[in-house]
Amino acid sequence: MRSLPLFHRIAGQPVIVLGEGAMAEPKRRLVERAGGRVVADMQEGIDEGARLAFVAHDDEKMCEGDAIRLRCAGLLVNVVDRPDLCDFTTPSLLERDPVLIAVGTSGASAGLAKQLRLRLEKLLPSDLGDLAQKLSAMRAAIKERFPDMGERRRALDEALGAGGPLDPLAEGGAGRVGDWLESAGDHQTNAVHHFTLASDDPEDLTIRQARLLGSADAVIADPAIPAAVLDRARADAERLTLPYDGPMPVGLVVFLERA
Repeated sequence: MRSLPLFHRIAGQPVIVLGEGAMAEPKRRLVERAGGRVVADMQEGIDEGARLAFVAHDDEKMCEGDAIRLRCAGLLVNVVDRPDLCDFTTPSLLERDPVLIAVGTSGASAGLAKQLRLRLEKLLPSDLGDLAQKLSAMRAAIKERFPDMGERRRALDEALGAGGPLDPLAEGGAGRVGDWLESAGDHQTNAVHHFTLASDDPEDLTIRQARLLGSADAVIADPAIPAAVLDRARADAERLTLPYDGPMPVGLVVFLERA
């Protein structure tokens, strides 16, 4: 990845936005939409403890100078339309509160990010946020039903997967959470799967391989397996290397070997 995607909470916090006109105004609206407080004076914002700054001057030299001064003061800086001067970029946003999907290109093409976001808008139901809120409200009940974390995660993966009772691409998911929890069966806590990969291309993974790799608690892989394939595993999955003679990890384990 060329950038580390993060969601930065700025509600009630000062954010510096420098500049006027067509480039600066959208940044002001974006800050205000996220609950931040726009500060138009650099020193005032620094004194108030701002952590983020947007620079949107028409003059390129002014942009460069302000970016240096802000960065020296410890702020993360975005210079509009100058990705080479940016510590962070702003993605195209798709919102189904509290679900927020950010589409970014590391500054390569805002137009591409926008068109991808518009396509995704058509796929996601308008009540997707209701499903998220319902799952949050029933977190304690879900934890009580599935006290083991691995079992709980696999139950949710199955319910939220394509065609599942809580499929996020289907309307009305929030209304089905209670029925799903009441009727949900037990899920095997421990399971081991062995896959022999004939290709280094992650696109050649079968649907089953990709699904289990993305759900695994631990991945034990041949050292020759490329990072592009291992990146399809959960980011927090335990990574171990073959040959492996230690204790078997708890939960869903996937062995990856090359042909």
